[in-house]
Amino acid sequence: MMNDALKLLPHGPEFRFIDRLLTLEPGKNGTAEYTVRGDEPFLRGHFPGQPLFPGVLLVEAAAQLAGTIAQSDPGIPPMAGLKLTAMRGIKILGTAKPGEIIRFEAKTLNRLGNLVQAQVSAAVNGQIVMQGELTLSGSKAEE
Repeated sequence: MMNDALKLLPHGPEFRFIDRLLTLEPGKNGTAEYTVRGDEPFLRGHFPGQPLFPGVLLVEAAAQLAGTIAQSDPGIPPMAGLKLTAMRGIKILGTAKPGEIIRFEAKTLNRLGNLVQAQVSAAVNGQIVMQGELTLSGSKAEE
């Protein structure tokens, strides 16, 4: 079921920053991981000789987890074109290097029509490297 939940994201595999879903309470919360391999193309330029996982991609990965949680809600049909539309109180407190595992957590705070609000965080070796709130929006499924 958890691997199927990732298929609900609109992203292609080249732009997916979640390797594994660890937990999933559909519509409510979940945890996931991404291992920074070191061969990702964006690391060559961020930064040459000292590769660091970009903070903006920490936010993107957390949004992907929040979207997976929202789209898997058994009581609400998946939304078309779900995307990140707002960020609130985002703090980037660190990053990850090749070989490190980023653990993401997301919790749905509120749903109103085609909007989903989620509290998100990312941690590396138990240290929070990103936290904040995200809003996702999409089109309601055809009735």
